[in-house]
Amino acid sequence: MENEILKVYGFAPEEYEIANFGSGLINHTWVVTIKATGKKFILQRVNNAIFKSPEDIAYNIRTIDRYLKANFPDYLFEAPVYTSDGSDLVVTNNGYFRMFRFVENSCTIDVVENPQQAYEAARQFGLLTANLGGFDATTLKITLPDFHNLPLRFRQFQVAIVNGNKERVKRAEKAIRFLSDNRIIVDRTDQLSQLPVRVIHHDTKISNVLLDEQNKGLCVIDLDTLMPGYIVSDLGDMMRTYLSPANEEVAEFDKVDVRIDFFEAILDGYIGAMKTIFTPLEKEYLVYSGQFMIYMQALRFITDYLNDDVYYGARYEEHNFVRGCNQIALLTKYQSKMPLMQAIAQRYLD
Repeated sequence: MENEILKVYGFAPEEYEIANFGSGLINHTWVVTIKATGKKFILQRVNNAIFKSPEDIAYNIRTIDRYLKANFPDYLFEAPVYTSDGSDLVVTNNGYFRMFRFVENSCTIDVVENPQQAYEAARQFGLLTANLGGFDATTLKITLPDFHNLPLRFRQFQVAIVNGNKERVKRAEKAIRFLSDNRIIVDRTDQLSQLPVRVIHHDTKISNVLLDEQNKGLCVIDLDTLMPGYIVSDLGDMMRTYLSPANEEVAEFDKVDVRIDFFEAILDGYIGAMKTIFTPLEKEYLVYSGQFMIYMQALRFITDYLNDDVYYGARYEEHNFVRGCNQIALLTKYQSKMPLMQAIAQRYLD
């Protein structure tokens, strides 16, 4: 199958070696090495069970690439390479495929180990949005409808309480009560429409940033969720995934914490990159961003647990319950430190 795809890019089987690459869970990825030169490419099959319209992803990336090349030609934006007949997406009976240039002397990491890494990642996500400040984000396609629609996630949670697995509803009673008691986080989304609609990455985990050998940020990758949105999505996802030394899989909730120096690093990197376009109203949502994303992920895990793990699946019986409670522990710790974080954020409000 891969040989047929690579033929479209002008490569004969004897010219390259191909191997599985990376730890991504959504798309299947290979690294292709050209034997004669050692040059490498990334070949990827888009998961069209998750992304129903891969053509929309291709349109968004292609459109943004053209804008950036015209306005920020020195900015590193990893758009797909074109096939021999000028296409950036190969459609076959086996799925949708695309190829990217491999960025030499780059790496990704799965865990944020120090504030400098948090700063570099936040800066890269901020630069992407800042460079697209003059681009009309509303012209982009929605590649994952309602991806960060918190009111919808809360309604799904409420339905699951009524219609879900009764034994699990009882088991999760304390978590359900906590999430219901914190509905005020949902209510505040009514005001998000006052914020500028920007080009937002929507998946700002650390592994979606390429770093060089000195851990300096090079560029942002995994652009499938690049679409219109608000800054709370990108800032919040960084806070959710960078602040705690324990990730969402950890069942020992006492290991969950909020590292204030990492919080400062995120703000320094993101706002420093965004300073030319950041609005006063957006600055008021700096701390809320973390609440927004942590709470939404807790809702989604508990909802899936109540619905017998139909969305995320589960590696063991209580998997999504553990992950949901982990995020509740993170939100509890986050909210306890919000006065301190608000004081830190105040520097950026003046």
